[in-house]
Amino acid sequence: MARGRGRSGQGQTLKLLILGDSAAAGVGVLNQQEALSGQLVERLSSSFNVHWTLHAKTGDTSVHLLEKLEHLPREPIDVAVISIGVNDVTSMTRRAQWRLNICAMVNRLSNDFACQKIYFTTVPPMHEFPALPNPLRWWLGLRVRMLNDAMAAEIQNEPNVDIVKVAYNGDENEIASDGFHPGWRGYSLWAESLGALIKRDMNKTDGAAG
Repeated sequence: MARGRGRSGQGQTLKLLILGDSAAAGVGVLNQQEALSGQLVERLSSSFNVHWTLHAKTGDTSVHLLEKLEHLPREPIDVAVISIGVNDVTSMTRRAQWRLNICAMVNRLSNDFACQKIYFTTVPPMHEFPALPNPLRWWLGLRVRMLNDAMAAEIQNEPNVDIVKVAYNGDENEIASDGFHPGWRGYSLWAESLGALIKRDMNKTDGAAG
């Protein structure tokens, strides 16, 4: 389990909530500075006074994440970053239930936390993970595509929700030694993609407000 909160940077306040599974928790690297949370906050700190909160746990599914949202303090946030789905793949969450869970997450974050922007990361390409043998890889890859397609269909009409796809080309330098989680380089690419989107979208919000 990974929990934490802090502040970093100067300028406009940006309240950031990071939620999810083992990847959001930073499994695969030595500390949070090398993980998604640390690398993302570092990138955003050049433009914002980031008030960040992290709640992530290895093994969490979309159902677990919904339960977690029920118990978090109802504090307004600007941006939510969500990494979920790998455990839904392995626990055989059905497509219809997955869509309902995604919808419920969006509604709770928007209504209970006044979240301005929500970013879901796609379920990663498990069929390319070196730790997994075939034909398991092939079967998991089918499940991943099904959940990613369902997520895209569910949020397509949600203007405050985006899906972030992090490029992975099978480069072993991007994967941790366990062959399953991101390594430092993988988290860096993920944080780079998210940071650019958040800066773009928050600047649009400021322009509209002005």
